[in-house]
Amino acid sequence: MVDKCLPCDIMAVDTHLPSSKEAFSLNKKVSLSDGEWKIMNCLWDHSPLTITELVNALKEETGWNKHTVIPTLTRLEAKTAVHYVRGVRAKLYYPSIDRADVVIEETKSFLAKVHGGRIGSMLSAMVDQEALSKEDIDELNSIINKAEKKHHGSKN
Repeated sequence: MVDKCLPCDIMAVDTHLPSSKEAFSLNKKVSLSDGEWKIMNCLWDHSPLTITELVNALKEETGWNKHTVIPTLTRLEAKTAVHYVRGVRAKLYYPSIDRADVVIEETKSFLAKVHGGRIGSMLSAMVDQEALSKEDIDELNSIINKAEKKHHGSKN
């Protein structure tokens, strides 16, 4: 997807990193829109990226141009989710938040909103809709076995 991108300009001449006040807010919960997720996933997988590289990476999937990517990056900067380093020719964008942290928060939010915070309710709905493959079931069994081992290990 991003492999078609031009090489990044890595010589930094200016940076836009979160200020100390913004850095403090990096620990806050960040909620991402669907479009913001697309940009963040590109950055998590391939940073640093320029605006042109983001447009090229997302164009086929989304049809976006720079007039969509730039405002989305601006919103992500306001949320302190991304920052940039100004290269010789273009800004190089980096994620400022960890994917794992955002995934956990989004998962908790989804579970709370849709299933009253209960994983069992979500899985029951998936089973009722026959939405789980054999591979999904095997993976869930493995996760449950791992959780049981951790739970029993912590009681000793």
